[in-house]
Amino acid sequence: MHDPAATDYAALARDIKHWARELGFADVGIAGTDLGHDEAYLERWLADGHHGEMDYMARHGTRRSRPAELEPGTLRVVSVRMDYIPPGTANAWGVIHDGEKAYVARYALGRDYHKVIRNRLQKLAARITERVGNFAYRAYVDSAPVLEKALARNAGLGWIGKHTVLINKRAGSYFFLGELYTNLPLPIDEPASAHCGSCRRCIDICPTQAIVAPYRLDARKCISYLTIELKGSIPEELRAPMGNRVFGCDDCQLICPWNKFAQDATEPDFAPRHSLDGAKLVELFGWSEETFLSRTEGMAIRRTGYEGWLRNLAVGLGNAPTSADVVSALQSRAHHASDVVREHVAWAMKQHGMT
Repeated sequence: MHDPAATDYAALARDIKHWARELGFADVGIAGTDLGHDEAYLERWLADGHHGEMDYMARHGTRRSRPAELEPGTLRVVSVRMDYIPPGTANAWGVIHDGEKAYVARYALGRDYHKVIRNRLQKLAARITERVGNFAYRAYVDSAPVLEKALARNAGLGWIGKHTVLINKRAGSYFFLGELYTNLPLPIDEPASAHCGSCRRCIDICPTQAIVAPYRLDARKCISYLTIELKGSIPEELRAPMGNRVFGCDDCQLICPWNKFAQDATEPDFAPRHSLDGAKLVELFGWSEETFLSRTEGMAIRRTGYEGWLRNLAVGLGNAPTSADVVSALQSRAHHASDVVREHVAWAMKQHGMT
């Protein structure tokens, strides 16, 4: 059992950071549990309805902003990050500007990050146990009510940009976050300071103008929300601005000047699978449900479901340059069993002058 009196917590914190880097994390920091300012921000965001259909954002009450309510006894949060774009991935702007291709957010091209990071966090906890004996902890990776960006900021890993994504001045924003809630009274790190200045490139470039003010995102307009979280019909006025983005969107990150410092991923599991970093819309639209389930096994893309996948691709095809292949692909799904798929295919056909 852990003996608090026998532990040098400053030395333990240094070791935890060393072990975390050995396990493949690009950075690690330690935060306390006070998130009062962020709790107020979250409550305003929810009151404005900016969470859309993500009811779970409101369902958990204050457990999201009060770590000790989620995991009783929590005193500190060990926050980690892991870079996710491997070298050799197709150029993002090149894919976005090619209307025949499907754009998949770069974080979703490889293996589901939840499993990769959670496994590493469990290994980190095992190393700590070897040093101090049994202690209370819980590992989280975007799978529970956790204000991960606020905790990472407080742990010194970066600041929350105007697009609401965490930015690190040495590594940009292309990284995943994970947390280890613990009852160990470790020394905490200095929070990161903000460095967006007067820049508003992310706000100006958003295809659907979802960043309604600096640091304020209306998820109901966000392409990531529309293509992943939203079930049912995508609002018609947002379909054309989506372009060929069929799972997530990276524009606000791609335009960010800080991403000139982005680091290549070192985790082989994040390498693009099935050439999804630049596949043709027509090819993906031809996948059967069996093919979809087989090729997205262990990937974040599974979250949209097959019906959502076809819906998103239909929008992409509606925005694609007219060609015989596009017309033929849309006609092949015109009588699909799903009302949602049929509706979006009909809209897409209309964009190409078909009735």
